Amino acid sequence: MDTTTEKTGTEKHGFEAEVGRLLDLVVHSLYSEREIFLRELVANAADAMDRRRFESLTHPALAVPEGAKLRISPDKAARTITISDEGMGMSREELMAHLGTIARSGTRAFTETLANAKPEERPSLIGQFGVGFYSSFMVADRVEFVSRKAGSEETWIWASEGRGEYTLAPGSRDMAGSDVILHIKADAEEFLEPMRLETIVRKWADHITLPITIVRDGKDEPANEGTALWRKSKSEVEEQAYTDFYRHLGHNFDAPWATLHWRAEGVMEFSALLFIPSMKPFMPVEDERVSKLRLHVRRMFITDAAELLPAWLRFVQGVVDTEDLPLNVSREMLQSTPVLARIRKAVTNRTITELKNKAKDAEDYAKFWENFGPILKEGAWDDADHRKDVASLMRFRSTGAEGWVSFADYVERMKPEQEAIYYLVGDDTEAMALSAQVEGFRARGIEVLLLADSIDAFWPERLEGFEEKKLRSVSQAAGDLAKFPLEGEAVAEADTSALIEKMQEILGTEVSAVRGTDRLVDSAAVLAAGDGGPDLQMQRLLRRSGRTSYAPPPVLEINPRHGLIAALAGRLGAEGDIAGDVRMLLDLARIQDGDLPKDPAAFARRVEQAMAQG
Repeated sequence: MDTTTEKTGTEKHGFEAEVGRLLDLVVHSLYSEREIFLRELVANAADAMDRRRFESLTHPALAVPEGAKLRISPDKAARTITISDEGMGMSREELMAHLGTIARSGTRAFTETLANAKPEERPSLIGQFGVGFYSSFMVADRVEFVSRKAGSEETWIWASEGRGEYTLAPGSRDMAGSDVILHIKADAEEFLEPMRLETIVRKWADHITLPITIVRDGKDEPANEGTALWRKSKSEVEEQAYTDFYRHLGHNFDAPWATLHWRAEGVMEFSALLFIPSMKPFMPVEDERVSKLRLHVRRMFITDAAELLPAWLRFVQGVVDTEDLPLNVSREMLQSTPVLARIRKAVTNRTITELKNKAKDAEDYAKFWENFGPILKEGAWDDADHRKDVASLMRFRSTGAEGWVSFADYVERMKPEQEAIYYLVGDDTEAMALSAQVEGFRARGIEVLLLADSIDAFWPERLEGFEEKKLRSVSQAAGDLAKFPLEGEAVAEADTSALIEKMQEILGTEVSAVRGTDRLVDSAAVLAAGDGGPDLQMQRLLRRSGRTSYAPPPVLEINPRHGLIAALAGRLGAEGDIAGDVRMLLDLARIQDGDLPKDPAAFARRVEQAMAQG
């Protein structure tokens, strides 16, 4: 290390590292947002205050002054921002050791002295590796650090332009603590605005217990709430405090439907305060499929992009604050750490348990389901680890009961000989309840679940079943009804063998097959999925997206007990022309299944002709 002493007493030193390359990394690569500099400096100041409080346990003379705070002073005229604290401060040697050596941290060294301290005496230290200070150079072309160590009369000024050198010179400060003075770059003038600084503090450090003020128009204005609610015990927090924090956190106006507040201790330590809203937010959570749960480390906000909950629980809001993660260079890639993986698992399991408990109150749970049910269903599609948990939380409309129905409710009402849970996917539950697709099931007293959310076309094939009962779409269950007798008088069937052959000839490739069915009662025809093909709703989605090769033509099933089918069979025997009627029958089946005729104009003409003849 080179040292030069000028006549003024200023010492010039070279950094003990390849500073140019490392600072370039900090400024351009380490952090994704320039505003991070303020988070880092606030974290350092909070550490210095905690360090002083800890030292005062054995040296009362070092006690932190009453009313101590962190003060941020922007000066537009001088183009500076000064961050001042009343913490432990640093001596000349410490400034050289901790600011003159990149990637060495006083906090980290200090942590080693805590091994023999009692747990309740250990301050919550934030920084770990000492590079956060250098984020200052993202917005400043010169940084000065004025520091007076508690218990000392000496003040020293560390200064650097972030290139290859720094200077040390004697200075003056009325009390112990530190001032960080940033000389702001021309392209960073936004940070000279008090409102901009307050926004950053609110975002990143709102709940650090150290009071933070920002000088605005000559007055110190509070900039943070200063209460980490999640670190208190549940017995200390009133319901209104939870509601106020929930509204502050998510800019909500409602009260939370559920509040989860706990502290995990043992192998890993973290505090969590989560909320499930009682109403949908103004910004749809469907738009971005990612959890925005906030991750804090020792009260300091780190990110809301750590994906602490799976996407299908993204409606949950709140904070997770851990002791087990360092606030260090890897903070931008926290999601890859094993500690975070364990926290994710614990938070997810606790949330699922809460939902299961809340689901015991059917009326109350219905309110939640109507708000967030479609999102929760996504877990049955893309979360193999929790698919069964999601299945137990699902609710549906049904042909067998009013209100919301669970899989467990359905299974309890199943016929003894019934082997599958039947469902129908469509766009509207009321229309589906009257659909030809469910006629045969209703006539046999078999319940059908009615699924009308966009995700419903996908997840059943992943879930497969519930309590060893397979899930089966009614459009793929053509042969299932033979074992169940019709309730009511039997109706004579027409001989349709020749008609089926003729219909197949007329329709050609528009259908994969024509066949008789016993699942119709009042309707003449219905569409069904081909053998091995996807559900009809999925076929429609595939056709609309242009993937026709994955959507084979449907099967047209006809009701041999229906008068129209008997009439067509009779006309065929009399060698009448039935081609137009057959195509109309197919279009009618398409319409009642929620689709459009292949040729709407031709369909309209056939209807007009039929009406004219009638």
